Amino acid sequence: MSDLVVHDVVIVGAGPVGLFLAIELATAGVKPLALERLVEPDRGIKAAAIGAVAVEALERRGFAQTLEAEQAKLLAKAAPAGSGPVRKPGGHFSALFVIDQDLQRDPDRHSRMVPQEVLERILTARAGELGIEIRRGVTVEDFKQDDDGVTVRTSTGPLNARYLVGCDGGRSSVRKLAGFEFPGTEPTITGYQAVIEFDGPPPDRRAPVTQAEVEASIQRVSGTDVRILSMSKATRWSDNARQATTYRKGRVLLAGDAAHVHSPLGGQGLNLGLVDAANLGWKLAAAVNGRDHLLDSYTAERHPVGARVLENTRAQVALMRPDPLTSALRTVVSDLITLPDGNRHIGEMLSGVGIRHDLGDDDPLVGTLVKDQLLTLADGDEERLYALAEKGGGLFVSPSERPLPPTVRHVGTKEGPSMLVRPDGCVAWTESSSKPLEEALTRWFS
Repeated sequence: MSDLVVHDVVIVGAGPVGLFLAIELATAGVKPLALERLVEPDRGIKAAAIGAVAVEALERRGFAQTLEAEQAKLLAKAAPAGSGPVRKPGGHFSALFVIDQDLQRDPDRHSRMVPQEVLERILTARAGELGIEIRRGVTVEDFKQDDDGVTVRTSTGPLNARYLVGCDGGRSSVRKLAGFEFPGTEPTITGYQAVIEFDGPPPDRRAPVTQAEVEASIQRVSGTDVRILSMSKATRWSDNARQATTYRKGRVLLAGDAAHVHSPLGGQGLNLGLVDAANLGWKLAAAVNGRDHLLDSYTAERHPVGARVLENTRAQVALMRPDPLTSALRTVVSDLITLPDGNRHIGEMLSGVGIRHDLGDDDPLVGTLVKDQLLTLADGDEERLYALAEKGGGLFVSPSERPLPPTVRHVGTKEGPSMLVRPDGCVAWTESSSKPLEEALTRWFS
């Protein structure tokens, strides 16, 4: 590398995934630099909600009250006072709105109706509080890496970094410049979303993006001579589904849409990307401090999760084909989803709460993402687990004390069970584990 100032981590992309990764790094004591090609945040149509496990990752960093307040504002507009109780959002599968959140094993583990645009504003504010530098209007033109770091050539000059992370979306320049393989399936459909004002019945969900085409589509579907008065936002998407074969090449890594692209069906993209950032952040912070072996587990844990999302979004597209055979199949699938077990299976798949990383332990809790819970501490006080996780690091929750690495905090409880929780919320060990605690501590924290 050259004699330029060496940044711990340069993150390309300051959308929600890049911002949350920067926050995770800063929480772990690492100073990132975020580069964003856009001068101002994109105000186009984006995710309307945050998935369950992404919400939990945010709550573990102290965003719970903010998210609840933002959701309350939105729901107050959508359902004025006196309009009755609001059901917990369960989502949909291929536009089959039959997922019942009350049938889930943990009904309180659900999405929050907080739009992506609002989330980006929240994350940007937190990044400012943490002193994270965000440089807008900067593009990455090239980079090269060696054993010591990465030299990045940008539109505003060269930079040096120990690690480079591409959080720059489905057309990621980092992924392309680094030569990551990105296999998958070609698009078979084109979908459209638009915010419009019109003088007739509601528009078709798949209405084309131009005003004239939207108008023609509405007329065709509704059978009326409806005219569009204005169209403020529009976007086009396809079911192109691709995934990088690895999320790491040396000192260059990928997260979010840079690592995997798929159709927006089921609303899983933001959920997937934010949990990528949670999984990567603490491991990358450890790598900056000399323990880079943890980075190998990033692809091993997150790639299978991304692959499952690609598969279920492909299935959802298949169920939307406009032919009599598919219509019959939709009826059968809808009936299966209404069964309690089917409802839970699809619900957990879309929300991500069914994730279990293979950590080589027979205990079914090991490898899962821990849910929030009220703990009774040794002194009799009560505290929520997520609140204790806000400052990062690992948590050893147990009534027993023992020597621990400096990055693990002992949470003394009045009674068991005991468990070890990683900074990303993944359960690394419990008292029912088939592996000893010392092995888990050494593997993740020594």
